[in-house]
Amino acid sequence: MPIALIESLDREGRGVAHVGGKAVFVDNAVPGERVEYSAYRKKPAWEAAQIVRIEQEGAARISPRCAFFGTCGGCSMQHIEERAQVAAKQRVLEDALWHLGRVRPETMLRLLYGLAWGYRNRARMSVRWVPKKGGSLVGFRERKSRYVTDMTSCEVLPPRISDLLQPLRALVDSLEMQARLPQIEVAVGEELVVLVFRVLVPPGSGDAERLREFADRHGVQLWLQPEGPDSARPFWPLEAPGLYYTLPEYGLRIAFGPTDFTQVNHAVNRLLVRRALSLLDPRPGERITDFFCGLGNFTLPIAGRGAEVLGVEGSAGLVARAQENARANRLADHCRFAVADLFDAAACAGLPACDKALLDPPREGAIELVKSFAAKPPSRIVYVACDPATLARDSGVLVHVQGYRLAAAGVVNMFPHTSHVESIALFERDR
Repeated sequence: MPIALIESLDREGRGVAHVGGKAVFVDNAVPGERVEYSAYRKKPAWEAAQIVRIEQEGAARISPRCAFFGTCGGCSMQHIEERAQVAAKQRVLEDALWHLGRVRPETMLRLLYGLAWGYRNRARMSVRWVPKKGGSLVGFRERKSRYVTDMTSCEVLPPRISDLLQPLRALVDSLEMQARLPQIEVAVGEELVVLVFRVLVPPGSGDAERLREFADRHGVQLWLQPEGPDSARPFWPLEAPGLYYTLPEYGLRIAFGPTDFTQVNHAVNRLLVRRALSLLDPRPGERITDFFCGLGNFTLPIAGRGAEVLGVEGSAGLVARAQENARANRLADHCRFAVADLFDAAACAGLPACDKALLDPPREGAIELVKSFAAKPPSRIVYVACDPATLARDSGVLVHVQGYRLAAAGVVNMFPHTSHVESIALFERDR
């Protein structure tokens, strides 16, 4: 068997080595390790491999906390010490910015990390009825597979939700529609837990009674979703306090629906908002636009600083909830919202100019929006990104085409123990 020295981690959390002129990506390897490996996929320029034996352990290797690590596809880095995880993500960000965007930040921001276990307040779990396994499975899919992990606990879910995995399996086993329930979505708020059952058929009277009993016994609210996310409706109990999270530093309470996008890690989201506000530096009277504003996660803290904020979002439903959050937090006088397709060049061109901008796009990035800044450039842009590659692409346009400086960038560890890289960048332009 060949032996490799692991040099670094790639963006999927795999160890990277070079052997015989080829890159070798080794699952569950740690930088600094010497490993004997076996390739399971070979290409002319690279191989994917698994460890056969660790000849010399890396200093950052630790014992995974979860009994299902390695099988479950939810986490890929539990075998690596947390600070080393974040440092590896910072390198992924720097490499993407340089190799894809040909940009380097003037300052690398201090790494942000917070709650590492029990942090995942949003999750989408698969459900499968598997008689050969003795009944139903509820959990995340297996690594590199469409099968559902045979798991009975989860270390990154809040303990209360982890403790529900086995009762949920028993519930699904008891239902007549057990084979017609493919997914359960979890949403955790400060006072309420909602479980959204994706149902392909309406529950009969017996199933309805079992669902109500489960909700009452475990103190959760059940919703049923017969079609797309907008079809989800409360099932039992019909009256509940509602989902919300707080931003205590800004005195804000932000309500959300169980299928709305929110950051999964509420503790780290607070750190992210603080950093975004620090970089943006909103001042009273400034015109600031929050693009991809969602529920107002950044819009409302910016408005609280006295700026005049326009929140722009492609979903009319999210805009309506953002407006309600602004009213509920007594910030409606400083906020207005608009629905616009921020992936459409014409829609972006039609938006008003602003002094400063904040962007928090999905993985696709914001290329059309970024291009539109050429005609009406904000002096400062804070870009929150969930994909280093699209951030790098958009950074190249801002820096090389539009004359911005990439003043700072850094990683926010929103998803500990996974290879997901959340980051934030600051662009400045002299008018």
